Amino acid sequence: MEFVTVFSAFNPAGAELVRSRLEANGFLVDVKNELAALSMDGYAMAAGGILVRVPEDQVEDARALLDSQDPPTSED
Repeated sequence: MEFVTVFSAFNPAGAELVRSRLEANGFLVDVKNELAALSMDGYAMAAGGILVRVPEDQVEDARALLDSQDPPTSED
């Protein structure tokens, strides 16, 4: 299975927020370079960021989700 990057971040918190959002919507997610970035200062920038990836057959839907606004909350 080939994974494709749909988001990159230079801090773990940003990558984790995106990973959580994708997983909550049923996507299979792989995060690359996160542990190395936590282990060595500057590694995330040198490696091109912390990469949030999904299988290539889910790329279009994942990017659409990330580009969309959060749905409005209903007020009771």
